[in-house]
Amino acid sequence: MTPAITVGVDGSPESLAAVDWAADEAVLRRTPLRLVHAWLWQPLDVPVVQDREAQAQAAQAVLREAEARVAGRHPDLAFTSEVLSDTAVSALLGEAGHAEMVVLGSRGHGPFLGFLLGSYGQQVIAASPRPVVSVRAVPDRAVPEGGDVVVGQQGSPEDSAEVLGFAFRAAAVRGAAVRAVRAWSLPPIYAYSPGSLRLADEAGGLVSFEEKALREALAPWRDRFPDVPVVEHVEMGSGGQVLLAAAAGARLLVVGRRTRHSPIGTRIGSVAHAALHHAPCPVAVVPHV
Repeated sequence: MTPAITVGVDGSPESLAAVDWAADEAVLRRTPLRLVHAWLWQPLDVPVVQDREAQAQAAQAVLREAEARVAGRHPDLAFTSEVLSDTAVSALLGEAGHAEMVVLGSRGHGPFLGFLLGSYGQQVIAASPRPVVSVRAVPDRAVPEGGDVVVGQQGSPEDSAEVLGFAFRAAAVRGAAVRAVRAWSLPPIYAYSPGSLRLADEAGGLVSFEEKALREALAPWRDRFPDVPVVEHVEMGSGGQVLLAAAAGARLLVVGRRTRHSPIGTRIGSVAHAALHHAPCPVAVVPHV
């Protein structure tokens, strides 16, 4: 069975924007679409009226609204929908295990993004085995139709294979170009080694070394997608700032994710965090292998 693009819906404008994006993507990729809403009956230990049937009907109404939106946008697109009896995080991560990608709505950028994504959004992004796309509802500014698919490349070709693969596939179905961005900075003096200096010298200097690293990472994907134009962008600076500047007119931003655990919770890495905070376009967060 072909994996579906799964979108989590909760009735908010942001989740409906995610439904629109996921439906469009399903048409572009010719993949199934799946709408899910998590609802778990949890009676409260307080003296208030609790109508389980009314809440169940409300959960179904959330799905019906999303179904009508998909049918109106793409009448010929086949899709499935389901109310999942589970918590949001558990339900979405369960879906992610067999999905092409998971799509979530986001309320926009700001210092409290982890909460604005929903109490579950960042947890899903941090733990999902498949890409998660965050979509904002932006009524006053549409995502450019002619923009590039911008992707951040870091590390070796093996490290960035999943991220670049997602970006090239997204560009191919859109007839768009890939703008591959590699940011670099001068390491502290103690990070230099005879081996690293020798490699940089052989490449013609640090800038040429970074350009060569990007070319090598892109080479197999250029071969696999020969019709996708590629723009290479190497710039000195912090990864988040360089990537966001390059994504100013993008239609999609693709970043990698290395999950880090800290005493205050799971973190998704500074570059992915910056992209989710501030990128004006949908952001795909792709886990590294």
